[in-house]
Amino acid sequence: MLPGSAAPAAGSGMFVPTQTVGTVLCCICGVSMQPNPANMCARCLRARVDITEGVPRHAAVVYCPDCASYLQPPRSWLRAGPESPELMQILLRRLNRPLARLRISLSGAEFVFSEPHSKRLRLKLRLRREVLHGVVLEQTHPVEFTVHDRLCDACARAQSNPDQWVAVVQLRQHVPHRRTFLYLEQLFLKHGQASLALRVASAPGGLDFFFSSRSHAARLVDFLTTVAPIRTQTAKQLVSHNTKSSVYNYKHTFSVEICPICREDLIALSPQVSRDLGGLGPLVLCIKVTNAIALLDPLTLRVHHLDEKKYRAYNFKAALTSKQLVEYIVLDIEHESPEITVDGSRYQLAYAQVARASDFGKNDTMFTVRTHLGHLLNPGDLVLGYDLYGANLNDDDMDTAMMRHSLPEVILVKKSYEKRPRTRRWKLKRLPVEEDGANKAKGEEEKRADEYEEFLRDLERNSEMRFQIDLYKDDDYRSEMASTIGDDIPSVPIEELIDDLSLGDDDEEEDGEDANAHAGMVS
Repeated sequence: MLPGSAAPAAGSGMFVPTQTVGTVLCCICGVSMQPNPANMCARCLRARVDITEGVPRHAAVVYCPDCASYLQPPRSWLRAGPESPELMQILLRRLNRPLARLRISLSGAEFVFSEPHSKRLRLKLRLRREVLHGVVLEQTHPVEFTVHDRLCDACARAQSNPDQWVAVVQLRQHVPHRRTFLYLEQLFLKHGQASLALRVASAPGGLDFFFSSRSHAARLVDFLTTVAPIRTQTAKQLVSHNTKSSVYNYKHTFSVEICPICREDLIALSPQVSRDLGGLGPLVLCIKVTNAIALLDPLTLRVHHLDEKKYRAYNFKAALTSKQLVEYIVLDIEHESPEITVDGSRYQLAYAQVARASDFGKNDTMFTVRTHLGHLLNPGDLVLGYDLYGANLNDDDMDTAMMRHSLPEVILVKKSYEKRPRTRRWKLKRLPVEEDGANKAKGEEEKRADEYEEFLRDLERNSEMRFQIDLYKDDDYRSEMASTIGDDIPSVPIEELIDDLSLGDDDEEEDGEDANAHAGMVS
């Protein structure tokens, strides 16, 4: 084989010459290089051609410090975090027009660190441009944006008049307690649904949420439809009208009424409703309330779900509520069937012999009832239930059920534990609700404190409720502060707790006003 020749191609018997790449000398510095249309090496070409000429090195961006949003000309405000993709998109839009005019393409961009209080945002761009007959150059180019603080229109209106709201959501439930609102408050905090509210005010029977935009109020209403059975009505009132521009300013009101059926309520179904639900009842317990109501027959363990439309068609009321629960002592328990799981909860039918705790030691009145709590109860336990034997009922459906059926004398609802003051290793966030002290009834503070304590006990007993909300570790909790608690008393596992964000003293002083606009901490 001759030197400089390649091996013969397989099956061809011919010799193919080796393809070699020729080199030329740079016309400026004389360095050997591969040929290109400019006949210049990359170093000389980069030294004589600046593809970033005409690209701005300084620009400005407008920032609203109250709502952390940036102005997108002409009048749009977009919320973006520091060094976020959204902020990168806002800044690059300011450079799109000069780059398109110079026919420069953007191949990459990244943030360069700048001090948070410098009011500067720095980007390093990688620009690409074709020069000198098809030669493409790529070069880095720094751009510095100056941040100018200016309140957006919504924040400016809120600063000038905090009560200048555009939409209000009036959330109401006609029940004698506030347990539903305590639970919804935690859902709002977890999902950030009340973060855009100008203020939250307490009202008789519920809460009022004031917003600077109708869309923010509508978003809260849409969220409520997914977590509670509600009925909504809307109204609007004309505030002002510009005859020249035909611009109308309205104040919008969303009236949201939550179904008055709550968890642990006892309901007596009418004969028509019982037939429509497949012979359920006539006595049922409400075991869960989401966007539908879950009704349990405690004697047969049948469960039926009612959405808001079906409930409004039947429109039944609670015969007895959780405020009327009576404490009983379990004397004996006899299981009737094995433990089963219904709708995600465990139940077991059993016969229990109980006596009222208030009558214990005074008389021999005992009741033998069928219950769905056979997997929880043991002789000597305390249990809460509805006393149908001595209750003064004012319900037509209950009277009808008593005449047509042989109803039990007691309906057991849940196991009770010894109530003693104790510390908890966890805490909850609370919404900053404005209270009207002038119209507050006597003893209202004690009533709300008792309801909140009962809500905390429900969270300890019900793991399904804890799954829907956020519980935070209490940094002030110390194990030696805890009182002696029995092993059977439920508590929250430490694995379910979230570390709370604690700010330093400097940050607290600088962000004091912002912190007042968000949720406070209550242990």
